[in-house]
Amino acid sequence: MAGHEPPEAWVWLARIRRPQGRKGEVFAEILTDFPEKFSERRRLWLVEGDRPSPKAAARAELPRQLRLTEHWLHKGGIVLHFEGVNSITAAEELTGLAVAIPRAERAALENGEAYISDLIGCILLDVAGGKPVLVGEIADVDRTAGPVPLLVVRAARGEILIPWAKDYLRRIDLDARRVEMVLPEGLADLNASE
Repeated sequence: MAGHEPPEAWVWLARIRRPQGRKGEVFAEILTDFPEKFSERRRLWLVEGDRPSPKAAARAELPRQLRLTEHWLHKGGIVLHFEGVNSITAAEELTGLAVAIPRAERAALENGEAYISDLIGCILLDVAGGKPVLVGEIADVDRTAGPVPLLVVRAARGEILIPWAKDYLRRIDLDARRVEMVLPEGLADLNASE
């Protein structure tokens, strides 16, 4: 892929947080459902993350293709070492960038499964009563809250957190940008922000 693709052309695998070690390694937050795929991927791209890279020069050459030479899981994240990034200074320049692949290269899913990133922007409907009731729009997914990711839903009354549990899920229609779940009675009221 060349230089000026829209952000939706990329799938983020990790977000670089800081240098790790003295030889150019970086520590990154894992954003993929398939961290084991790092062992199969040698060609990765750096793209603008959710907070600007501190170095204007680093942003000017984005997206930037790099070869992954080593990686390992570490303290809930992943340590990545890219070819040509061989010092703490070079690693610092990558802080804040996202590690990505083109959307066309992401792993295939089974029927009825969806990437968490595809859920953002979908409307969430509660179909527990038979008739769909709009809960709100999925704004984010919190993967740090516990063993089950939480959908962060923007609703009329504020933010609502809904567990992304297979038992609740009834239907995902990404073309219609719609997710249907059977929510336990009162769940949306229980954790709505006031």
